[in-house]
Amino acid sequence: MRYAMNYKLIGRIIASLLVLEALFMVPAWGISILHHETNGAFAFLKSQLIILIAAAVLWVITRNYSHNFYAKEGLVTTGFAWIALSLLGALPFYISREIPSYIDALFEMVSGFTTTGSSILARVEDLDFGILYWRSFSHWVGGMGVLVFLLAVVPLSGKNEGFTLHILRAESPGPSVGKLVPRMRQTAMILYLIYVGLTVLDMLFLLLGGMSVFDAVCTAFGTAGTGGFGVHSDSLAGYSPYLQNVTTVFMLLFGINFSCYYLLLLRRFKEVFFDEELRLYVIIVLSSIAIIAWNIRGLYGSLEEVLRHAGFQVATVISTTGYATTDFDLWPSLSKAILLFLMLSGACAGSTGGGMKVARLLLLMKSLRRNFHANLHPSEVRKVRMNGSAVDEKVINNVNGYLIAYAAIVVVSFLVISIDGFSMETNFSAVMATFNNIGPGFNAVGPTCNFSAYSPLSKLVMIIDMLAGRLEILPILVLFSRSTWMKN
Repeated sequence: MRYAMNYKLIGRIIASLLVLEALFMVPAWGISILHHETNGAFAFLKSQLIILIAAAVLWVITRNYSHNFYAKEGLVTTGFAWIALSLLGALPFYISREIPSYIDALFEMVSGFTTTGSSILARVEDLDFGILYWRSFSHWVGGMGVLVFLLAVVPLSGKNEGFTLHILRAESPGPSVGKLVPRMRQTAMILYLIYVGLTVLDMLFLLLGGMSVFDAVCTAFGTAGTGGFGVHSDSLAGYSPYLQNVTTVFMLLFGINFSCYYLLLLRRFKEVFFDEELRLYVIIVLSSIAIIAWNIRGLYGSLEEVLRHAGFQVATVISTTGYATTDFDLWPSLSKAILLFLMLSGACAGSTGGGMKVARLLLLMKSLRRNFHANLHPSEVRKVRMNGSAVDEKVINNVNGYLIAYAAIVVVSFLVISIDGFSMETNFSAVMATFNNIGPGFNAVGPTCNFSAYSPLSKLVMIIDMLAGRLEILPILVLFSRSTWMKN
């Protein structure tokens, strides 16, 4: 059977997302007005006008769209939507001249939406309040996914339930996406309700610690989306130990698969307790904190300070948030090596965190063990099992394919940005930090530095890396594939 890409429905979805983006800018515009930031207020109004005009044009030319929607459309829609939202979302930075270079503005916006937290800014305190809010809010809306938000609030295609499944699978992090409830729109709503609830809870704990309302809102947005854009250049180093510990806890909570929270609401505690990915996640976190605390014990004055900094940095890296309370680039090599591994592993599938995901690491280990067993017992057939259930071989194949694509992108990106002449440690950690949506790397892109020194070409490479990392690679790769645009 041959069919053409459903461009009209793709365009209609992107038009709806652009309208949402314009609405998302309203609070930032209000904050600019409240703080008498005329330049910022006009920048948001101009940006909203441009976005709404683009949405209106798309809306008109996509009339009479059909409801046919398949996996390929889901991937293409997701890729194009995130690119369009980033290109237009960068306008307030550029029009206000808070970030004079459009490439730099785009880098900052993509870093925000993809919840990476890598920045080209040396002093974020110099930004207007409205711009600071928009920068942090981009983490929150990108954390759970802009398309998931759209599915939760707008019934776009009631005639085709597979429509929502293809979108959710294309945007959600992890090796596979399933339904929490029979209807996918209800699943999206449940995910966002849990997301909102945890975000509000985080804000309340921060406010109880004496943090200002603006700082608490922006910090909670960065924590919930595991993004890491702070409102101060020293990130969270200047806040009290209580506020740092609260952020540590919530970074780890947002790195957990949201399905576990849904199971807790249903009082299915046993399933959560025996979840293999969650248990491995906890083991990795606790063992990393213990080893790093031992390794850096001579750098700080008390055991409390050692454990606080070790716990915070482990939480911020494995959850791919990117906040910092200390310059971990000055830590011993063993501690930095552990943090580099945590950059690779990332958080749990189905969380707001980035990286390869703990679920994939677990599946890779189980697959390796099965292959080893097959060499010893060739006649025996064994299935890879997760939480007591057999894993579909398609999922295993997808994980293997993801690993190959992951390695290829890291190698190519590393080679390209190495043209700029920075050290190998700087370049490799820059690629890992952007591709895994971490934020800071080591050396010249460490927690006290930024990415401004890289050339426009390197920044474009890292922009693509951030998008590919957040969208699990495939939605970006399909845009460059010839077979995507052929009738099939």
